[in-house]
Amino acid sequence: MPNKYKIIKQLLQRFQDRYLNRKLIFVMDVALSTLVSVLIILLSNLFANSNTYSGRFFWIYVAMAFVLSGFLVYFSKCYRIIIRHLQVKDLLSFALVSLAKGILLAVGIWALRLWTPYIPIIVTLDFLATALVLIAVRLNMILVYDRLNSSIRNSKRLTKVLLYGISNKSVAIIPRLKNSQHYQAVGFLVRDKSLNDIKIEGKDVYSFANDSEFSAILDKTGANGVMFAVDTDAREENHGLLDYCSEHNVKTLIAPSFDEIKAGKNVFRPRDIKIEDLLGREEIKIDMDAVKAMLGGKTILVTGAAGSIGSEIVRQLAKQNVRQIILYDNAETPLHNLRLELEGDYPQLDFTPVIGDVREAARLDYVFRRFQPQIVFHAAAYKHVPLMEENPCEAILVNLMGSRNVADKCIEYGIEKMVMLSTDKAVNPTNIMGCSKRLAEIYTQSLGLAIEKGRRKGKTTFITTRFGNVLGSNGSVIPRFREQIAEGGPVTVTHPDINRFFMSIPEACRLVMEAATIATGTQVFVFDMGEPVKIDTLARRMITLAGYVPDRDIKVEYTGLRPGEKLYEELLANEENTIKTQHQRIRIAKVREYNYDDAAMVADRLTQLAREVNIPEMVKMMKSVVPEYISNNSRFEEYDKKDK
Repeated sequence: MPNKYKIIKQLLQRFQDRYLNRKLIFVMDVALSTLVSVLIILLSNLFANSNTYSGRFFWIYVAMAFVLSGFLVYFSKCYRIIIRHLQVKDLLSFALVSLAKGILLAVGIWALRLWTPYIPIIVTLDFLATALVLIAVRLNMILVYDRLNSSIRNSKRLTKVLLYGISNKSVAIIPRLKNSQHYQAVGFLVRDKSLNDIKIEGKDVYSFANDSEFSAILDKTGANGVMFAVDTDAREENHGLLDYCSEHNVKTLIAPSFDEIKAGKNVFRPRDIKIEDLLGREEIKIDMDAVKAMLGGKTILVTGAAGSIGSEIVRQLAKQNVRQIILYDNAETPLHNLRLELEGDYPQLDFTPVIGDVREAARLDYVFRRFQPQIVFHAAAYKHVPLMEENPCEAILVNLMGSRNVADKCIEYGIEKMVMLSTDKAVNPTNIMGCSKRLAEIYTQSLGLAIEKGRRKGKTTFITTRFGNVLGSNGSVIPRFREQIAEGGPVTVTHPDINRFFMSIPEACRLVMEAATIATGTQVFVFDMGEPVKIDTLARRMITLAGYVPDRDIKVEYTGLRPGEKLYEELLANEENTIKTQHQRIRIAKVREYNYDDAAMVADRLTQLAREVNIPEMVKMMKSVVPEYISNNSRFEEYDKKDK
């Protein structure tokens, strides 16, 4: 098999080098056109049974055919047409060249006073034969090329890749690929024309400015993949090179980072570009020394530790020289999986998984009493908007009562800091989930302020962090779209105009830690989420990245807004509703302060109503405590109307 593969590869390379070179194709076209004219004159003499078209006439006619063929082929650029992308309109250009040649031959003969009655027939035959030969040769070249290319595609083992850019990281990929059994570097791809035709590490540098130039590079190199060294380069080419690659069915890859290579025991494993790579931003800079100073040597409790955000907080805590991490979650299988991951990636880490529910105060008391944590990251929550509209009592029991249980235990056991993870949906909430999180904020904030003002004993600092959607979190839109695409569609979007703010999970967790570090008291921190992204655009981009054409290969269907869902999310951070901090991506929210006794009474009453499953009275009270809570596309809108 290797010998067969080598032979086929050599045949295709020889065919490309010898027959697909533009200069050689130009010479071939001119030679074929001239040869046709020679044969037409010879046949004319034969059928005319005379020497009328021999001698001086013959040489004049052939010379004129040669010159005209060269001029017309060069002027029309026919020789530059890429063989594998030949279209019907390209074939018409050969016919036009042949027609022009015939007309000009007739004009030349008439001007030289060599006209005979048979000249119109001769030049017509010349035109038809020239067009037929040029087109036939092109079609046969395509057949040969496709057959050889098909053979090599079926036999090949290596993906030929062009490396994007000539940065140090891009150049460093070359040695990694030398022994690769899957990828072969065939050159570098740049936008800068001045870098064209130079070599780096023995590989040619090719510049491109548009799709046609990129296509020509593919033909020249035989590349069927483009590899980016860093995701920032891929983001810059989101609507440029990535579109070209999609058009030509070229794989788009990202090389593994140094940490990924190290974790993989020095195995170079590029991966396909994902939508998360294109939506991300430059890595957030945080004060790691300050974070380590706050967390180093301490016991940390993380509630909701097996969730998307909680597990990432655990991963980042594992790098901060903490003494011990307590993983608290009621989801058995995800917690077991996290345990296996930590045992493999952080063998020196002291951690303890605990199955427990934040609704159970006694279970929480056991954990606080046994492990004596010093800092608590409270990530446990119910987060899915439509589900909480259907199960509002559970939202109150987990998001409000559960948060209250954790906060009260922090006071009882003298915890230094409790960092509660909240959501942008708590801002002017339109659904049960958002309002339940806002109520949890109100309780912890009022408790912290009561301590600061000496109205209640305790030393815990309560910190709340708000942020929007995180990329790839459990149950979020991106994993759902990915599953729908894998199943062949349709991809379902609730509304063509709906948009959301997105942040990567590691990015959000780094900001949470930074906020916990810079907090000077009971504060609500909001994060700069960047620019909103239309979900419809997101879905279509994911379909394209998967190698399909939206609405042709995979349909996009609109299903209507779900209960409690907003069309546009609130902007978390602006000059009017926030205060600057030392970190440009973190601001302090200006929120209304509540009296702790009132907040405790509200929490008691709402918990009682939730346990009684008295949904109408519970929702009415939620709306009275949080007056900005106005239901949207929900059965609870009737209570807003009654209030009005």
